[in-house]
Amino acid sequence: MGIQVSTRRARHTLGTKLAPSTVWESRTLPNGCWGVALERPFPVRSPNSRHWISGGSVPDASRGRDREVKPDKKGRLAARLRGWSGPPGPFRPEFWRSPLRGPWLTSVLGLILLAGITAVAITGLVSYAAYEPRLPGNDTTPGRGLLGFYLFDWPTDPVWLYRVTQGVHVVGGLTLVPILLAKLWSVIPKLFSWPPARSVAQAVERASLLLLVGGAVFQFVTGILNIQLFYVFPFSFYPAHFYGAWIFLAAFVVHVVIKLPRVISTLRTYGLRDYLRSSVADTRPEPPDPDGLVAIDPAPPTMSRRGLLAFAGGGSLIMFGLSIGQCIDGPLRRTALLAPHGRLYGTGPNDFQVNKTAASLGVTPALTGESWRLTLTGQHRMELSREDLLAMPLYTYALPIACVEGWSTVQTWTGVRLADLGRLAGIRTGSTGVTARSLQRGGYFGEASLSAAQVADPRSLLALRVNGADLSLDHGYPARVIVPNAPGVHNTKWVRELDFTQEGS
Repeated sequence: MGIQVSTRRARHTLGTKLAPSTVWESRTLPNGCWGVALERPFPVRSPNSRHWISGGSVPDASRGRDREVKPDKKGRLAARLRGWSGPPGPFRPEFWRSPLRGPWLTSVLGLILLAGITAVAITGLVSYAAYEPRLPGNDTTPGRGLLGFYLFDWPTDPVWLYRVTQGVHVVGGLTLVPILLAKLWSVIPKLFSWPPARSVAQAVERASLLLLVGGAVFQFVTGILNIQLFYVFPFSFYPAHFYGAWIFLAAFVVHVVIKLPRVISTLRTYGLRDYLRSSVADTRPEPPDPDGLVAIDPAPPTMSRRGLLAFAGGGSLIMFGLSIGQCIDGPLRRTALLAPHGRLYGTGPNDFQVNKTAASLGVTPALTGESWRLTLTGQHRMELSREDLLAMPLYTYALPIACVEGWSTVQTWTGVRLADLGRLAGIRTGSTGVTARSLQRGGYFGEASLSAAQVADPRSLLALRVNGADLSLDHGYPARVIVPNAPGVHNTKWVRELDFTQEGS
């Protein structure tokens, strides 16, 4: 029985069934025969091979003998482009064999990350606002432009706000690391899919995916290395983390808009109970999906999806447990093995975290001894010794101090109100802010500006003592700034000058 095989220019009838190893063609005909068009040279392939071949010897049914089909350059190029299955290894679908991957697992991990990353991102933007970058000398990103559209005057109440937001940002980021790694594992076949894009829409999606994955890795790596005091990059952390965050957030929003409807649809279709209750023996691959996450040749399962989620969740709990203690005073501080500044500083009133030591910033006892003077600059200029400050009215408040690196603590501070010092310099309370300058040599935040509202708060102090004792040198002796709800770096240590300006803030 003949088989009709057509091309654009000719129609041939093949009267005999051909052996699979004899004829090459891109399609199998309905009755199992292999057909070829003999009008012109064209790329063909063996059914037992993944490689396309342009030209070759094919049967000529009309003459009962083989006729040579000569290749041409265009035919060879077209054959290679159409038949090449991509580079070897991870670029080929059969490389990925885990039976756990699929839309359901990716959707569950994605929802967890959606909630977690949203919280980390919001608290990160809040942290930037807390730095009051619109005040003189505070801005580490002067080219931010419209990216600072949301900035607002940072309040002094509640006093614990920055402690909580920065704790969520740092501890939350560390806690999300195992979930992020699990999510990347679940979608890794898609990162290697070949060809990279088959349409403009897919090219846009892949570009957003590249920015999403690259941005996430960049933000997490630079952030973790910074809080662990192991920042090894040649560029400054503050602007890199700020601009990197906006690039990541843009890709994150695009990705959520594209994928969230599919995530919701997947979870509505398959639910949670069946997959979470399945044992290893009952674990089966998910149905084939258009994204290519499901393995085409799955290996036998060695773990259930429930086990994988428990493994990632357990890793997150460990990260949380090893870092939360740095945000909480008391016995839990001993459990903070990931705390970058240690856990114990000996006994006594100065036993709490130190961000930068005096020695690391060139502050010596010679600079802070009896010759030390505080300079007040305002309507007029004056100098005060530590004895002069101790003779002024002193006030005591229990206030938290919270560092951008995640640690925080509540201590009892005693000192002179900043508003009283402003009045000594001829400044009306609430009319101006102040710039505090330190004795430190080098490093960031050797000076920091505070707003008029921060200066006017009666709990804002130039602290001389902590917990009833003189400040230690590492904690800022002879005097340091303490402002409620301000980032730790704005509580300037080793203050040498308070410069009250007339620029309202």
